[in-house]
Amino acid sequence: MTSASLPPAPAARPAGAGRNYGLLTAAAIITSLGTHGALIAAAFAVLESGGDGGDVGLVAAARTAPLVLFLLIGGAIADRLPRHRVMVAANALNCVSQAVFAWLVLTGDPQLWQMMLLTALCGTGQAFFNPAAEGMLMSSVDAEHASRAFALFRMSMHGAAIGGAALGGAMIAAMDPGWVLAVDAAAFAVAGALRAFLDVSHIPVRAAGGGLLSDLREGWDEFIGRPWLWAIVAQFSVVVAVVAAAESVYGPLVARDELGGAAPWGLALAAFGVGTLAGAVLMMRWKPRRLLLAGTLCVFPLALPSAALAVPLPVSGLAAVMFVSGVAIEVFGVSWMTAMHQEIPEEKLSRVSAYDWFGSVAMVPLSTALAGPVEGLVGRSQALWGCAALVVLVTALVLFVPDVRNLTRRTGGGTGKELVQDAAELPSARLPAVASADAEGTGRGLG
Repeated sequence: MTSASLPPAPAARPAGAGRNYGLLTAAAIITSLGTHGALIAAAFAVLESGGDGGDVGLVAAARTAPLVLFLLIGGAIADRLPRHRVMVAANALNCVSQAVFAWLVLTGDPQLWQMMLLTALCGTGQAFFNPAAEGMLMSSVDAEHASRAFALFRMSMHGAAIGGAALGGAMIAAMDPGWVLAVDAAAFAVAGALRAFLDVSHIPVRAAGGGLLSDLREGWDEFIGRPWLWAIVAQFSVVVAVVAAAESVYGPLVARDELGGAAPWGLALAAFGVGTLAGAVLMMRWKPRRLLLAGTLCVFPLALPSAALAVPLPVSGLAAVMFVSGVAIEVFGVSWMTAMHQEIPEEKLSRVSAYDWFGSVAMVPLSTALAGPVEGLVGRSQALWGCAALVVLVTALVLFVPDVRNLTRRTGGGTGKELVQDAAELPSARLPAVASADAEGTGRGLG
């Protein structure tokens, strides 16, 4: 796509970014603000309805299970249908499910099965939204200006995450969690309306392929043929699972019992968001030569929030370690996606990314469902220390893979593909904020 094919861009947008970029950024900011508050609200809605840590874990697992089940299909569908229609349909599903959830919380006593069903619908929407959104965002700017445009997009998402988490915690402290869920439903409605105006005329018509199974098989062959790729995805299947259990189940419980409620937990999540913002700024300037080595070393600090909750540290200490983990995951995320775009053929990137997403979140439903029973068996503090230990162990193991230690950044004469590989340009961080793997694509900054 050349800059000549883009519509004139106002000064507020980066050079080379057209109308689609503005619509995508605005929609993603809106949904990120709503979703980060709603993630906290859902946990406290379960607790206020009489649920315990096990029930919080079941609701979290219900959201992630459809993501695991439908993600690969969603990636293939996004390559076959107009991406903006897939995105709008997913937003509509999320809007309806969150609106019903809000109505149940505000008007009565929601049952556990109802909350699980509604959050499962949210997860289904995410499975179809994420692959479509990634492709749409990448096509919204030309290669020459991709670095600055995506850096600005990431900055916007991190700012929205900070504001959404802080606002959500404050709102829950002052009013019923149902109102936060209602705001999230409204955010999905507005964002879906904006995405309906996306222009896909510049995207070439996709040639008919060999079928869904053939597409998935090609992606699998690409994925399994690269040791660095499957090794890190396997690592993150454990890391994401234990971090999700620690921060979507144990975090709200520690906040309620030890820290004073939802507002301190919202502050801690906001500190994580500030850390990701700082990490994005860092990665716009720092381009480590050994991409995956630098990124993997920065996974070790992700054990700190679990350890802080196990102690537990006071709010100031918890916020500090959440900030550090935010910086660390941003360094990993940018390094990871730069390596992906450097090494994976463009025509296979969406399918490989679907396997990446699938592997990374596959164990989250199990970990969040088991979080409550494990707490009852060994105690909350011991469970959290176990989460921290698992992060350290699997990260140390992946460093034994030679390609992880040795894969280096390519330098060249500045072709379009190389420009797209610049650090801090891609929607990347794998972990939710940290644990909201169920947010609408916010794990990768897609909003």
